[in-house]
Amino acid sequence: MNPYQNRDDPSDRLLRRGLKIMHLQLLAQLEQGKPLGTAAATLGIAQPAASRLLSEAERIAGCALRRPDGRGIRLTPEGTALARRAGRILGELNDAGRELSEIASGLSGEVRIGAVTGPAMDRVLPVLQAARQSMPKLRIRVEVANSEELSEALLDGQLDLALARLPAARPKDLFDFVPLSPEPVALVVRAGHRLLSRPDPDPREILGHDWLLPAPGTLLHDTVQDRLARLGLPAPHVGVTTSSFLLTLALVQRSDAVAPMARAVATRFAGAACAILPEDLGISVAPYGLLTRAGAVLPMAAKRLAERLVRTAPDGPADRVRDGMPGTHDGPVQSAGRIP
Repeated sequence: MNPYQNRDDPSDRLLRRGLKIMHLQLLAQLEQGKPLGTAAATLGIAQPAASRLLSEAERIAGCALRRPDGRGIRLTPEGTALARRAGRILGELNDAGRELSEIASGLSGEVRIGAVTGPAMDRVLPVLQAARQSMPKLRIRVEVANSEELSEALLDGQLDLALARLPAARPKDLFDFVPLSPEPVALVVRAGHRLLSRPDPDPREILGHDWLLPAPGTLLHDTVQDRLARLGLPAPHVGVTTSSFLLTLALVQRSDAVAPMARAVATRFAGAACAILPEDLGISVAPYGLLTRAGAVLPMAAKRLAERLVRTAPDGPADRVRDGMPGTHDGPVQSAGRIP
């Protein structure tokens, strides 16, 4: 006899059989890949208590949620499915508590925004400046990172929304995605660089200098290499690889190296120390967009900021079509298909 077999109607059996928040919290920790002992410590309970909670969850669910994996455990497909929903439920409860506070005290509280570097300059910065005037009680936390890190922070409930790209490592149906804009790339050199003496420098002359790029496999590196290959140009010599913007800027200022970077970022730092080459080789990173957890209902303050981020268009109207890519309001929204 199957010890997990339940014959009752499954539509509400999880609640009727006693599924509790603590079960959901434990499953959500395990879905992040944490060992059982680490998950237990995060929740402030002992490992034997966590084991009992997991056994209770299996009895309630009517199926095995884990299987042995070396000295530890691994979630079964059923366990993974339940754990992912547990993360969403917990995120919604957190958002509900924050929204109640906002309703009680006006647009106060905290909104947590993530962004890749270019959109952080092009869209988040002007929205922050406007929000300080219209929502002075609101605290806004901004995290700048790559799309993979931001998507994980969204799923973990550490961010409300992000300006990023859909991650390759996660199923797309975990997210709602509103496409916004491609991210053009500029070529940056130090002020006084000899390439700046010509209005239209030859691409092969540009490639005769060392280039600074992130490591192979990163979005910018692979985009640059692919574009050069499609232009029939050789790959540049990359003497240093780094994802640090500050280190890249410092190296550019102290050498004759060429550094591709988001044009929105390059424009704000061009001046006495560095400059943008007039020839950009037509490099553009894949479009980013407004990324949220699938089906998430944002608290009021986060929703207002999301709407402003979508409307903000540094280079013209938000619905303008640029480089053959859809503008803010063009075409269907990917995944669930709406601004939260």
